[in-house]
Amino acid sequence: MPVQFTVFLDANVLYPAPLRDLLLELAVADLYQARWSSIVLDEMTRNILKNRPDIAPKQLERTVSLMNKHTRDCLVDIPQSLIESIEGLPDVDDRHVVAGAIQSRSHAIITRNLKDFPLWAISAYRLEAIDPDRFLSAQYTLNQGSFMECARTVRGRLKKPEVTVEKYLSILIRNGLVETAGLLRTMSQFI
Repeated sequence: MPVQFTVFLDANVLYPAPLRDLLLELAVADLYQARWSSIVLDEMTRNILKNRPDIAPKQLERTVSLMNKHTRDCLVDIPQSLIESIEGLPDVDDRHVVAGAIQSRSHAIITRNLKDFPLWAISAYRLEAIDPDRFLSAQYTLNQGSFMECARTVRGRLKKPEVTVEKYLSILIRNGLVETAGLLRTMSQFI
């Protein structure tokens, strides 16, 4: 099997369900390899429960379990010594993300907080930080047919109430995926 582009997902791209669902569907379809750690999952879970009291902890535990079960080789164990060795980040609390990317041999970190991972701080680790909209747009460009199929699958799971294509695209835009939604709009008859 050829080497696939591997990325480490920061908690802030796993937090909003629409973004998480699209990222994970693409990973399950093997368009790229997704990695995260228990630290990232704990951060995601903590923030969702804090900001969304309507979501039951058991429901979120099920989501995390399904993420780990269906995304191949996703969970990365990060040695504490590696985390502590990371230097130069604006926020030391983000060291675990860089360490996770290194440990998983990722090519990039997918994050909404690009300022927390400046190129000058992470290039020594042969990493770059990529905004999720830019990353998803690139994935679309690389494999349009499979990407469209994944988007159709994700939209098809939204049944209570059923979500039209236009509504789905507006959800993506609300979640910061403006370029991705624009690309999908050009082929909306297929999603």
